[in-house]
Amino acid sequence: MKSIALVVFSLSCAVAQALPGTELLTTTADISSEMVAGLDRFLMRELEAARTAPISPGTRERFRHIIGLKDQRIPFDSPTLITTIALGSLVAKTATFEVHRVAWPVLAGVTAEGLLLKPYGTVRKNVVALPDADQTPESIANSWAGRLAASGCLVLIPTLIDRKDAWSGNPRIKMTNQPHREFIYRMAYQVGRHIIGYEVQKVLAAVDWFQKSAPKIPIGVWGYGEGGLIAFHAAAADERISAVTVSGYFGPRTGVWEQPIYRNIWTQLRGFRDIDLAGLIAPRQLIIEAAPYPEVNGPPAEQAGRRGAAPGVIQPETLAAVRAEASLTKATFIANPGEETLQAFLGVASKSAGAVQVSETDAPARMERQFRQLVEFTQGIVRQSELARKDYWAVASKANLKSWETSVPLFRTKFDEEIIGHINEPFAPLKVKTRRIYDQPAFTGYEAVIPVFKEVFAYGILLIPKDLKPNERRPVVIAQHGLEGRPQDLVDPTSVSAQRYYQRFAARLAEQGFIVYIPQNPYIFGERFRILSRKGNPLGRTLFSFITPQHQRTLDWLETLPFVDKDRIGFYGLSYGGKTAMRVPVLEPRYKVVICSGDFNEWISKITSFDQSFSYMFTLEYEILEFDSGDTFNHAESAYLIFPRPFMVERGHYDGVGIDEWISSEFAKVRRHYADFGLSQLTEIEYFKGPHQIYGNQTFQFLHKHLNWP
Repeated sequence: MKSIALVVFSLSCAVAQALPGTELLTTTADISSEMVAGLDRFLMRELEAARTAPISPGTRERFRHIIGLKDQRIPFDSPTLITTIALGSLVAKTATFEVHRVAWPVLAGVTAEGLLLKPYGTVRKNVVALPDADQTPESIANSWAGRLAASGCLVLIPTLIDRKDAWSGNPRIKMTNQPHREFIYRMAYQVGRHIIGYEVQKVLAAVDWFQKSAPKIPIGVWGYGEGGLIAFHAAAADERISAVTVSGYFGPRTGVWEQPIYRNIWTQLRGFRDIDLAGLIAPRQLIIEAAPYPEVNGPPAEQAGRRGAAPGVIQPETLAAVRAEASLTKATFIANPGEETLQAFLGVASKSAGAVQVSETDAPARMERQFRQLVEFTQGIVRQSELARKDYWAVASKANLKSWETSVPLFRTKFDEEIIGHINEPFAPLKVKTRRIYDQPAFTGYEAVIPVFKEVFAYGILLIPKDLKPNERRPVVIAQHGLEGRPQDLVDPTSVSAQRYYQRFAARLAEQGFIVYIPQNPYIFGERFRILSRKGNPLGRTLFSFITPQHQRTLDWLETLPFVDKDRIGFYGLSYGGKTAMRVPVLEPRYKVVICSGDFNEWISKITSFDQSFSYMFTLEYEILEFDSGDTFNHAESAYLIFPRPFMVERGHYDGVGIDEWISSEFAKVRRHYADFGLSQLTEIEYFKGPHQIYGNQTFQFLHKHLNWP
C-alpha cells in the first residue's frame, strides 16, 4: 500500500500539474485508506447522534418487519394441539411442581422444544422463561424458572439456538466456525427473516397456547442474556404479553456493531433502540434486572477447514450505563438480581423451588433438531422467494414502454431506501482536486478527489485520450474494480493477479478513444471496510449507501468537463464492480449503458445456498447481506430498473462465482423482459472460455455500439 502511495507522490512531484478547473492534489497519504477512514468517521458521527436522539418509538408493524416476523404460525385451533403441551412427557417432580419435556408447533416444519414446569394448585400467571443461548432449559429449571413454578406460575422454557458451531456448514462442501445463531442469521437476513424473529415466533406460539388454553390468566415473559433479548422483543411485538423481565441484556444499543452479527437488525437505531422498545411495551410492566451479561469473547476459534465467522463480542455493560438507560424509560430497574425481581414480577414473595433433577441427556440431539429445522425452513423460504418477487412485481408487469418509468418509482424508492439505504444529506461543494499521474502515448491520467458529504469523498483516476479534438465531446466509460482492488490495477497493474483479472481494460478503452474514469470503491482493507456495514446496518446504511452518492457526485463533476458528453456515459465493472453495476445504475439514470462482469447471478441463492460450494454462506463476506432483498430484488429485478437502457452480462464458463445454469436462468428473465417491450436488441450476454476476469470482446463492441463511438 505504501509503495503505491510513494510512486504516486513521486510522479505528482515530477509533474505537479492539475487538470484545468481543479485545485492541485498534494497529499502524500494513501488516499484510498483516507477515504475508508472518512466513511468510518461519518458513521461514528451518526451513531453518536442516534445514541443521544430523543425517545421516538417506531411502529409495532415496522418493528415486526425488521426482526423478521413475516410467517404465519400454526394455529392452536384443535383440542389435540391445545393439549399437546399440557400432556408432554413427565421427567421430574418436586414438592411444588412437575417437569415435563414438551414440544409445540410454531411454523411449517418448525417446532419449539423445551420444558414445561406445572405447579400444583392454582396457576397465578403463565410465563415463557428464556435461558441464555448457551444455557439449557434444564439449567434454569433448577434456578429462577423453578422458583417461578414453585410460586404458582405455569412455566414454559423453550430451547434457544446456541453459539457453538458443530453443524454450521455442509460436511459435503465446507464447515465453518460460524456460531449456529450466525449460520441461521445469514441465510434468514437476506429473505427478510432473522434468528431473533424465529425465536420470538416460538415465544408467541407459546403465548398462542396460553391464551387458547387459559384466556383469563395473565401472560408474562422472562429472559436472561440472549433470552432477555428474545423476551424483550417478544413483548414489544405482541401486546398480549402483560409483563416482561429483561435480565442481562438491556442497555444502550449503539455499540451493537461490536457484538455478534446475529444481533444485527436493519434500522434498529431508527426508532427501535432499547429505550424505544420500552415505549412500545408501556404501559405494560417492564422490569430491567441488571444481571451480569453472559460474556462472549468471539465466535468459536478457527480451525483447519473451519473459518468464515464474523467477529463480535458481548462484554458486560456497567451498572451505571444500564441504570442510566433504564432511567429514560418507565421500567422498574433492579440493580441486585434475585428475590426483588421475582417479587416485582409475581406481585408476591417467591417460594424456593428446592432441588430439581432433570437429565440433559437429550439436550445435544434436541439442539441439532432445532437448528436443522430452522435451516430447512429458511431454505424453503429461499426456494419460494422467486414466487414472492413475482407477486411483488405483478403491478409492473402490466406496464407498456411509455408508462414504464411512471410505473416503477415505487420499486426504485424501495430499492434506494430499504435495500441500499439512502443518505439524506446535502452534498459538499464540488471543489475537486487533481494531479497528473500518467503520461502514456495514448492518454493522460489524473487522480481526482471529489467531495461528497462531510468526512466523505470520492477518489479515482481519469484517463483522457490524447487525440481529443478542440471542442470535441466524447463518451465516458466508468471502469470499476473488484474486491480489494485499486484504480491503478485497471491501468498499469503492479501485480500478476491484477493483470489476470482486469486485463488492463481501463487503459485499453482509453487507447480506443473513450474517456475512462476509474472510481476507488470502499471495499478495500479487509475488516476495515466490512465493519462499515456493521456500523451502518442499524442506521439503515450499507456500503452502497456511500458508493451510490460517490458515483453521483463523480458524474456531477465529469459533466462539467468540456470534453465529456454527458449523454454517453457507460458503466463496466468486474466482480464487486459487477455488484456495483447491479446497484448504482438502478439509482443513477445517467449511466446509459451497463455491463456486469463476473457477478451477475441467481443472487439470492448465491447468498443463502446451503448446498453450493460458491455460496457466501461459507465465506467471510458478511457485509454482502442486504435485508429482505429476497422477496423483492434479485439480479433480474435490478436489471428491470436499469431497463430500457442497454444492459449486458459477461460470463466466464469457469468463473467460480457461480455456474452457467444459474447465470443463464437469471439472465433469461432479463432477456424476456426486454423482449416483452420489443427491445431485445438492447441486452446481451457473452460467455467465454475462461475464469473470473475481464474478457473484453463483445463487451467492448457493446460499448462502442451503444455509446456511439467512434
